[in-house]
Amino acid sequence: MTDIVRTEPMPLAVPMSASAKPARAVSKQPTWLVRWWRSQSPTRQNRFALIAPLAAVAVFLMAIVASFGYLRLEEMSREQEAVQRDVEYAQQRLRLRLLERQEQLMRLAADINNKQIDTEDFVTQAESLVRQYPELQSVVWIDAKKRIRVSYTSPSMPGLYVRLSGDMLRHQETDTVYNLVRDVRQPMYSVPFSVPTGIGTQTMSVLQVQVPLADGARFGGVVMGEYQVDGLMRYGVPAEITAKYAVALLDDKNRLLSGNTSPKRNAAVRLLPWVQQDTEYEVPVSPLGNSLVLRAEAYRASLGVIGSALFWLVLVLSLMTAWLLVTAWRHTRRRIQTQAALLQETSFRRAMENSMLTGMRALDLQGRITYVNPAFCQMTGWSEAQLVGLTAPFPYWPEDDREMLAARLEEEISGRTTPGGFQVRVKHRDGSIFDARMYVSPLVDGKGVQSGWMTSMTDITEPNRVRKQLSESYERFTTVLEGLDASVSVAPLGGDELLFANKMYRLWFGSKSKEHLSLVEQAGRMDSGIVQPDFKDSTSGDSVDSLAGLPTEEITAARSENAEIFIPDLNKWLEVRSRYLNWTDGRLAQMVIATDITPRRMAEDLAAQQAEKAQSASRLITMGEMASSVAHELNQPLTAISNYCTGMVSRIQGGQINQEEMLAALEKTARQAQRAGQIIHRIRSFVKRSAPNRTESDVSQLVSEALELAEIELRRRNVRLTHYLAARLPRLMVDPILIEQVLVNLLKNAAESIDNANRPSNRRSVELRAIPKQIDGVGEAVEFTVTDTGQGLAPEVMQRLFEAFFSTKAEGMGIGLNLCRSIVESHQGRMHAENLYNGDQVTGCRFSFWLPCQPVAYYGSRTGSFSAVQA
Repeated sequence: MTDIVRTEPMPLAVPMSASAKPARAVSKQPTWLVRWWRSQSPTRQNRFALIAPLAAVAVFLMAIVASFGYLRLEEMSREQEAVQRDVEYAQQRLRLRLLERQEQLMRLAADINNKQIDTEDFVTQAESLVRQYPELQSVVWIDAKKRIRVSYTSPSMPGLYVRLSGDMLRHQETDTVYNLVRDVRQPMYSVPFSVPTGIGTQTMSVLQVQVPLADGARFGGVVMGEYQVDGLMRYGVPAEITAKYAVALLDDKNRLLSGNTSPKRNAAVRLLPWVQQDTEYEVPVSPLGNSLVLRAEAYRASLGVIGSALFWLVLVLSLMTAWLLVTAWRHTRRRIQTQAALLQETSFRRAMENSMLTGMRALDLQGRITYVNPAFCQMTGWSEAQLVGLTAPFPYWPEDDREMLAARLEEEISGRTTPGGFQVRVKHRDGSIFDARMYVSPLVDGKGVQSGWMTSMTDITEPNRVRKQLSESYERFTTVLEGLDASVSVAPLGGDELLFANKMYRLWFGSKSKEHLSLVEQAGRMDSGIVQPDFKDSTSGDSVDSLAGLPTEEITAARSENAEIFIPDLNKWLEVRSRYLNWTDGRLAQMVIATDITPRRMAEDLAAQQAEKAQSASRLITMGEMASSVAHELNQPLTAISNYCTGMVSRIQGGQINQEEMLAALEKTARQAQRAGQIIHRIRSFVKRSAPNRTESDVSQLVSEALELAEIELRRRNVRLTHYLAARLPRLMVDPILIEQVLVNLLKNAAESIDNANRPSNRRSVELRAIPKQIDGVGEAVEFTVTDTGQGLAPEVMQRLFEAFFSTKAEGMGIGLNLCRSIVESHQGRMHAENLYNGDQVTGCRFSFWLPCQPVAYYGSRTGSFSAVQA
């Protein structure tokens, strides 16, 4: 380690001249400034001694700049006053010239009012005025009807603008001023406006003054004089003004009418303090007011501060002096900063070594310890004084490892070190042993010569313990996965590598990733509602898309999905669950868990068969309960057939019947036979056992066939049946026999409830309604409602209404409503019941259920049977 000697900068000393004599001791106390100076450190005195000249130069430079600035402001103020004075003088000249022309026009108007001149005299006087005063371009006599009686126009005016006798006023501004003069009976000026010159698109600015005429007490017209604004500028503004300034005439919108303006500087440039500012002044020209403004701007002739040689000389000298002082100050400051940085770096390195948890040890070329840091001492339990200077064997070597550590030390000294370090055991002073890893690197001095070896030692006891625990945890985790009765596999997205497969996966599918991707592909088709169990044999040549199973939405929005698929090769039903996860190397992977659910599917198939038998038995029970009603219904057409046959036999025997009457009687007999046959056919179709068959069915046909069966029971019980079907009902994908069974059961229960309540004839009615409905999460559906006027349902009955084998009838089996709800829910619909009230009194009951128009597809083969798929 290089030794550092801290040197304090010496204060600047003022040498004493040889002729100087020591001063006599006086009792005068030093002033406060001397005391303050003596209280400062030498470093601060040097700093103040360097900064004082720089501050004096800066103050001197600021004083010079302030003086030149003050002089420049005085000069600009005088220039502004001169411009203002000259512009006001020019404005007075223009005003007097306009007032003189106005007086002359007023005298001409007075002559017209007094009938002293006619049109020829008017032209003569107008021509004289125009020739004498060039800015006056035309004089026009306009009568009270805005018609021009006579006018004279200067030859310099464009031909397009010449007014002829008998013409009407053409310009809108002229007409506006004319109306104003007629109202106030005073001379009025117009706003300057532009007229075409007839040369291309060129225009010229014109100004009008109108003087009223009087015909007795009535308004007799006006005398209008027109000025060319360029003429007013040329003949009204003195030449000495236009020579000194850029003079211009502007309108009320600051548009240039005549004259010229000096080019404007950029706004940013004009803000600079040393740039000469524009000196200008503007004033409105009376009697026109703000409609005509006279502006003058002084030409920039002064060089200002930029042209002052004295200013630049003082500025350059001040900057050179300041630069020299700053250079000397920076050099001294760099020396002080270098010394402070060296001390700070030394302190920093020492603090860093003391705070490190890694032990540092330095050896010379003979293997003697020359340096150890506090961390090394803390790890071994020996102090720096006890370790520095020792040679092998070192006291922190365990007795059992001394030969191995001595060999390692020889390799280290000879330069045969391992780049990745090596692991050793280290003994603490108290006898405890811990694991450590050592790294060795050459120790090179400031001249580039190797002087020894530097060794860093890190305690790895805790990392080794954590690594061992992780290994044991991995072994336990693998044991659990291997013991599962489900297949677990993980594969990266877009790759053919199988990252993980447990024992059950290897038993079923082997060790290839193709079966993993096939499971994902089939599960994806199950999610889409497409049941295609087309798992290919692993020995076949068919390829599977490597991107099968990728989600179409954002990966972060993907969630675990379940599907049930059938694997022909295994003759098993599998429940496949998949989800996305980040693998240990950061890759996005997909985990698939396949569970054997074959026993469950067989149980479900058996339950479906039992449910089908129960539904068939329920229909038979319903027909058994309606046997008397069916017998009564069949007795009517059979009795009619017997009567028709008996009557025809009697009339044939008596010879009282002809062929037409015979045909009519036979037709009536045939219709009654057809009626009886339809009743028997409908009952047979209703009770016949058949496999579940969902077809696209018409709601009106479902309701019509159910009403045919239910009306038999309702007529026997003297119950009136009404129904309502909404227009344009959608078609349903249902099993029509099962839905008819639900409707017949509900209608029969409604009739029994009315009969048990002993309702009078006017209150014995049942209503069946079918209307479209929108269901949240399902979409379009059809709702069926059966409403009766019976005694309703008790609260305790409402709670157990759809419970199996629960019935309020003495002879009931309690499976009717339970089967109805099962049928509705198997079609992915819902059923519920509610009482109807009139105040506190129950007036009936309403059963309703809805069926979706497009049922959501189930995973797997929910709509089929296990045996059918297995076959």
